Amino acid sequence: MRIALLLLLSALSMQSFAATVGEHLTPWTLQDQHDQPYTLDANTHVLLVARNMDGSKLVKAALENQPKGYLEARHVAFLADVHAMPSLIGKFIAIPKMRDYSYRVVLDRDGNIAAQYPGADDQVLWLQLDNGTLVSQQTFANADALRAALEKLPTE
Repeated sequence: MRIALLLLLSALSMQSFAATVGEHLTPWTLQDQHDQPYTLDANTHVLLVARNMDGSKLVKAALENQPKGYLEARHVAFLADVHAMPSLIGKFIAIPKMRDYSYRVVLDRDGNIAAQYPGADDQVLWLQLDNGTLVSQQTFANADALRAALEKLPTE
């Protein structure tokens, strides 16, 4: 009974941290795949969130053949929740492989930041921001649809 109550309270408390339209997102700083810091700030227009490998693969497929700086030119940040990845696989295989990507992957190693944003595990969450305020959100389960949405964004 205590476990059920604890799980219920945990679920309710996580809902209270979920981002809602009109809310100003709290800035955070995490490291990317090159161990460089990235801070969510007012210059970010879109935040893409992938909660697992399926979501990350979707982003990778959408960005296939795109030049380096493609996301940055559109003021897009990509946050990947990697907390469930076994540490040895992450350290010696996955993250070194990510260093060859033509785009920045901001790594949520603890899963605390990605957990603030609602969405399905096997999809990519798109958070549209205006000066740090959430103005809309949508999810993508298809790389072609995500690619098309990214192509519609204005560049610098």
